[in-house]
Amino acid sequence: MATLAVAAEKEEREDGREPRTFLVAGVLVVALVVALVASVCLGSTRVPVGDVWSAVVRGVTGDDLAPGTHDLIVWRLRVPRALLAALVGAGLGLVGTATQALVRNPLADPYLLGISSGASLGAVAAIVLGVGAGGAFGLGLSAAAFAGALASFALVWAMARRGGGFSPLRLVLAGVGIGQFLSGFTHYLVLQAGDDQQTHGVLFWLMGSLGGAQWSTLTAPLVAVGLGLAALLARARALDALLMGDETAAGLGVDVGRLRRELFVVTSVLTGVLVSVSGAIGFVGLMVPHVCRMVVGGAHRRLLPIAALFGAVLLVVVDLVARTALPDQELPVGVVTALIGAPTLLYLLDRRLERG
Repeated sequence: MATLAVAAEKEEREDGREPRTFLVAGVLVVALVVALVASVCLGSTRVPVGDVWSAVVRGVTGDDLAPGTHDLIVWRLRVPRALLAALVGAGLGLVGTATQALVRNPLADPYLLGISSGASLGAVAAIVLGVGAGGAFGLGLSAAAFAGALASFALVWAMARRGGGFSPLRLVLAGVGIGQFLSGFTHYLVLQAGDDQQTHGVLFWLMGSLGGAQWSTLTAPLVAVGLGLAALLARARALDALLMGDETAAGLGVDVGRLRRELFVVTSVLTGVLVSVSGAIGFVGLMVPHVCRMVVGGAHRRLLPIAALFGAVLLVVVDLVARTALPDQELPVGVVTALIGAPTLLYLLDRRLERG
């Protein structure tokens, strides 16, 4: 591992991207603050920045929210939703980066590997069976989504390792097949929902929604994203080595099997928690690492925090668009990410093909 650390440090000194990374991080932090403020101010009711600040101060200090003002809209509805969007976006950026390193495929994401399909199946089962609100902080839904994510990825992993060894291509193919299989069960459960209103709610949630954000729902994603970022940063050097192939990584002192198991757990936990609070939101985990690599390179010590920041900014902006694009109607967040993400991804792929 010492050899790996020396090589990575030499690369960082030689490529000159370290100063650029700090600049990009600073720009993204400012952009995130601006996006959060805009998300809280704008909506069906526009709230002046001064009123937002007053409501936040009263909420933080524990003072009573002023009746007849914008305090309730700001503190109880918009601030939790904006923060949840930032946390989910950051988590999706991290999951996408880790998944692409896991399978050495820049087109991989939790959907491609069946993780999101398993998490969605678990969460929908909890909703339809009426156990989604169980436990503190809604952990019934989170636990069901995590169990589904873990079970689906375990099945995909077992399929990928059949016959010994490990094949990233076999992992992707198994993920696609099992993901489609689990999606079929999810759709069946949706049809078994108790009434039309519940069916509509589940379908809207499956397309991605942050409308259920409350202060209590922030706890699980905050802990999961924080621990996930710390765990991935601790293995950043090993992730760099893994991209060069198993034999090269093993020669640099990386326990490849253990690393993949760790990535398996981190991605499953993160995906399960994120799906439980926001539903299925596509393209963010696929697109964010692509864009960030173009700016700061592929070294994970730089890539991971930048991907988290960019994912947070992106989803806050997307959620704002979803809430305000149509009058008196809210779009599912997943619809907006697909409309933005698909053309962006095609453009990035076209650029890569042009460069050979």
